[in-house]
Amino acid sequence: MTDYVSSPDDDLLAGAAIRLKSARKRSQKTLSELSEQTGISVSTLSRLESGQRKPTLELLIKIARAHRVSLDDLVGDRPASDPRVHPSVIEFNGRKMFPLTNQPGGLRAYKIIIPAGLKDETPEQASHEGYEWLYVLSGRLRLLLGEHDLTLSSGEVAEFDTRTPHWLGKAEQRAVEFLALFGPQGERMHVRARTK
Repeated sequence: MTDYVSSPDDDLLAGAAIRLKSARKRSQKTLSELSEQTGISVSTLSRLESGQRKPTLELLIKIARAHRVSLDDLVGDRPASDPRVHPSVIEFNGRKMFPLTNQPGGLRAYKIIIPAGLKDETPEQASHEGYEWLYVLSGRLRLLLGEHDLTLSSGEVAEFDTRTPHWLGKAEQRAVEFLALFGPQGERMHVRARTK
């Protein structure tokens, strides 16, 4: 009688069950909702998440697309990396953007600074696919959104469909700092609060 020794592939697949369930929980989807999006039966999804069924590439691709994650995130063939984000500044038109997310695709987060010394620019509204959420950290932000000319102060929030023509800039000579979350496919923010 020989003892069974697990292979790295077995460990990889065992970890996949945990990651599949975690990905679904992060997406805040039920098994039924995921089944509707992927065409995979609820029972198959349940067996995949419990480790009773080995995932095939075809199933993993469908699930990864539904959760908007990479296959690596589901299979976990890479060791856990440093979770800290080390933003490198992106400068354009005198503005400074600091990316606050590492993952590709999906919602992207930025801290944006429009410095005090920056010459006022002529507002030119633009539109594109997506959805944006803004939170002003300090200063006053001017938001032109369609026919609206709004001024947001520290602590104020705005969210809008970026297909509506828009422009962002300083509302006064002082610097303005704000956070921006951008969803390229038009995802909206989903805020869920627990009730007591």
